[in-house]
Amino acid sequence: MSLNLEQYASEFSAQNINGEHLLQLDGSKLKALGMTSSQDRAIIKKKLKEMKASLEKARKAQEKMEKQREKLRKKEQEQLQRKAKKTDKSSSEATEGTNEQ
Repeated sequence: MSLNLEQYASEFSAQNINGEHLLQLDGSKLKALGMTSSQDRAIIKKKLKEMKASLEKARKAQEKMEKQREKLRKKEQEQLQRKAKKTDKSSSEATEGTNEQ
């Protein structure tokens, strides 16, 4: 509707075209849905291309964030392990010092 193509809304609805299906449409599928105007198909295809690019950008940003979180978790885990080793070393040295006396 924001593209002033509301005349196709009823056919898209009747064919159960949702957002996921919409992203998979190409020129021939749009034509089969009754979109006879090449200008209308061009408008839809351009908008779909923009939407796909936007989705891909969001997906990549999500993957980047997940990688950063994983890296941070690993770093925190390594710090905890180092701290545990340091604590173990200190307590074993203290025990050895007591045994020597």
